[in-house]
Amino acid sequence: MPFSSTHNKHKLKFSPDEEFPDLSKHNNHMAKVLTPELYKKLRDKETPSGFTLDDVIQTGVDNPGHPFIMTVGCVAGDEESYEVFKDLFDPVIQDRHGGYKPTDKHRTDLNHENLKGGEDLDPKYVLSSRVRTGRSIKGYSLPPHCSRGERRAVEKLSVEALNSLDGEFKGRYYPPYMTLQPPI
Repeated sequence: MPFSSTHNKHKLKFSPDEEFPDLSKHNNHMAKVLTPELYKKLRDKETPSGFTLDDVIQTGVDNPGHPFIMTVGCVAGDEESYEVFKDLFDPVIQDRHGGYKPTDKHRTDLNHENLKGGEDLDPKYVLSSRVRTGRSIKGYSLPPHCSRGERRAVEKLSVEALNSLDGEFKGRYYPPYMTLQPPI
């Protein structure tokens, strides 16, 4: 277990009503879904790695969002979070993704020839772009809940996978931090 969940045990001396966050000025999907009743139902639960409801919602409590930009307001700490806290996550995901229900299936198309657009980007308007990735590796906590050792293990696993690439995909890994040591 990467982190201790002792804060979950300490809060039990306070009632759910005393622990429920004030979300009255929040503009995020979590604040739309989380009710005092749902908080009471989920607050004593935790995933096997110790991720709690308060861990799930803390980012949305700390960051109320912007009046014109609806943020998500919650994070998963591990893959079990989606099941343990499904009564919160399912409606947040459905709201955020325009009706995407728990029974819906993600459509994947890895054929690059089916990509549309991009060839005619006007350099007057597009100065740069970036590719953003996320990672989910079975058996490892997600970034909001990773320990330093677990992050290092994920980096090592990623480097091994990247080093196995060849041809046009072959490259060199540079860690995201400054180091005097050579890259892994």
